[in-house]
Amino acid sequence: MERVVGTVVRGLRCPIINQGDSIEQIVVDSVLKAAEVEGFAFQDKDIVTLTESIVARAQGNYATVDHIAADVKAKFGDDTIGVIFPILSRNRFSICLSGIAKGAKKIVLMLSYPSDEVGNHLVDIDELDVKGINPWTDVLTEDQFRKHFGYNKHTFTGVDYIEYYRSIIEENGVECEIIFSNNPKTILDYTKSVLTCDIHTRTRTKKILNANGAEKVYNLDAILSAPVNGSGYNEQYGLLGSNKSTEDSIKLFPRDCQPIVDSIQAKLKEITGKTIEVMVYGDGAFKDPVGKIWELADPVVSPAFTAGLNGTPNEVKLKYLADNNFANLRGEELQKAVAEYINNKQEDLVGAMEAQGTTPRRLTDLIGSLSDLTSGSGDKGTPIVFIQGYFDNYTK
Repeated sequence: MERVVGTVVRGLRCPIINQGDSIEQIVVDSVLKAAEVEGFAFQDKDIVTLTESIVARAQGNYATVDHIAADVKAKFGDDTIGVIFPILSRNRFSICLSGIAKGAKKIVLMLSYPSDEVGNHLVDIDELDVKGINPWTDVLTEDQFRKHFGYNKHTFTGVDYIEYYRSIIEENGVECEIIFSNNPKTILDYTKSVLTCDIHTRTRTKKILNANGAEKVYNLDAILSAPVNGSGYNEQYGLLGSNKSTEDSIKLFPRDCQPIVDSIQAKLKEITGKTIEVMVYGDGAFKDPVGKIWELADPVVSPAFTAGLNGTPNEVKLKYLADNNFANLRGEELQKAVAEYINNKQEDLVGAMEAQGTTPRRLTDLIGSLSDLTSGSGDKGTPIVFIQGYFDNYTK
């Protein structure tokens, strides 16, 4: 019978993961059990993805406010610290900010506007036009910002992040000054010691500061890049990718993930005889059209993946072929022509008209986004995702 289904994505339930659990065995057992219960067979190029959260939980990769504070104090001493470009998030940054404040004597908090780098807005961009404010050149104090724009709560969370972040800092007994600017150099008018909290632009920000007279500059990935008093850590990303765990602790981005995905792949190969690709995923990479939030608050979509997930798709656009190359064909003749074209397509279609409109993103970013949307961020309870048919095309 002709196959009529392409890609199939299943969110798989598994036990709640705790520190010390064998994440590899739990994933393998969960996938095998799902296949048994749901009655699906394994194929080469199937994909198993697992959230970074359950990997970090199994590793026990946690840290407290005191751990963060100790590292900040060791790096900055009694300096006034410029904390610049943090994202606006209770989950992602509130506990980090509390730890930073606890390790400081004074903080100058510099917020980008109208939004942070992942799209959380302090004010609607149209309001800037109304007030004649240029976010690329104008520096605003907190009073000036309030005078122009008043008090605005986040679309989804209902939080006034200016007020919220000030309260976190002051609750730690630390003096706080808040300014608004999109130019990293602005902070150097207030202090030469800077902690840059942006995620995807952090290398550029640090370079600009170092070139313009900064004396101490650390990215957020330098905080807890090594253990502090027995804390968790991430040598590559530090606090980046961390999430709130409790009111005084965070779960860090997992470390040493490559051996985990390779081990899961090897175990599944031994049992099923199939080469199944495996990846760890965090946030997907997509933008919400209502809240304007770009989802990716992790430093990468995938910190580790097996070799078969390297690269980008190499696909042609079916409607382009049907409307152009084979516009004179219909029915079975058209199907055969399209199938033959696909079977004989170039190995690299970059720049080819037949590929226009396809998505030349990395496979791991596409599959990570698919997985993130499948597992969700709430109570679905499916931190493992099993994907079949992703690499199939019209001819399969």
